[in-house]
Amino acid sequence: MKRSERADQITIDKMMKKILVVLVLLYYAAVNTFANERSIDPKNVREVNFKRDGLKLVGNLYTPANFNEKAMYKAVIVEGSFTSVKEQMPAFYAQRLADNGFVVLAFDYSHYGESEGNPRQLESPEEKLKDLKAAVTYLTGLPYIKGVGMVGVCTSAGNAVDLAANDTRIKAIATVAGFLPDPALGITMFGEKEVARRKALAEAAREDFAKTGKAQTIPAYSEVDQSAVNFAPKGIFDYYFNKARGGVPQYKNAAAVMSLDALLKFDPISEAHLIKVPTMVIHSDGSAFPQQAKKLYAKLEGEKELVWGDGIHFDYYDGPKQVDFAVKNITRYFNQYLN
Repeated sequence: MKRSERADQITIDKMMKKILVVLVLLYYAAVNTFANERSIDPKNVREVNFKRDGLKLVGNLYTPANFNEKAMYKAVIVEGSFTSVKEQMPAFYAQRLADNGFVVLAFDYSHYGESEGNPRQLESPEEKLKDLKAAVTYLTGLPYIKGVGMVGVCTSAGNAVDLAANDTRIKAIATVAGFLPDPALGITMFGEKEVARRKALAEAAREDFAKTGKAQTIPAYSEVDQSAVNFAPKGIFDYYFNKARGGVPQYKNAAAVMSLDALLKFDPISEAHLIKVPTMVIHSDGSAFPQQAKKLYAKLEGEKELVWGDGIHFDYYDGPKQVDFAVKNITRYFNQYLN
């Protein structure tokens, strides 16, 4: 190689190194910007725990800026999708609701995350109702809380309905992109043979757990394993696999096999007529089973409001536009009714 060619190559190498450094810096700047968007301000959130039937449930309590324990605040419980933990969509909503003046509790249901309960990864609407009642007891026991509401995202929309129908201490609820099952939906989703197979597998798993004390698990979400509770083509479940979104270290993509029939039997819509408190239903055509959200709304007999947005289901987990849309409406509604 001639001297001039070597000089040119050295110049190119230096330029490439500079470009690489710039790209790396831009990458980390983007990551840090996103992380800051989702970060927890240690001054405004603290870990808390409370008991339910001897089990310790662990959560994060978010407070508004300039929080004063001598003042009075409206409180909100925020819970998320099937198998989710408090660091996922609940945290995304909790921080924004705290920024709007609420005290917000996002906690791990029993059997999930940092909360106690065996078997692990168990889906049980009955136990989740007990967990939520314990959360209401915890919040109403705080001297600075004057009213408690709940926001249920995806599967927890049904749990919010269940809570409002069974606990008179709740002042208002909001469902966001709710997955609102009933027995007929299970048949629509899977067909009668698959529903029967899932129920049989769940019963066999319960019997095995009773004998061995060990719970069988399968993936909660998968794009390759058709034995998963939820199977879909690549890209659909990006939220759960993407570390920049819901693929947080605290999340475990697993479900107890004995959970396979839990949501097939769960029927929160049948309880809608029991709800006496104001209820806001936030949904979109692109969210899961919009006809179920409309069915719930139609059966509500008390104060209610239907809010229809845009975007797809997972946009309501962490999409800034859809989450801000939901939070804006929830804030307006809860400020009116959480007294």
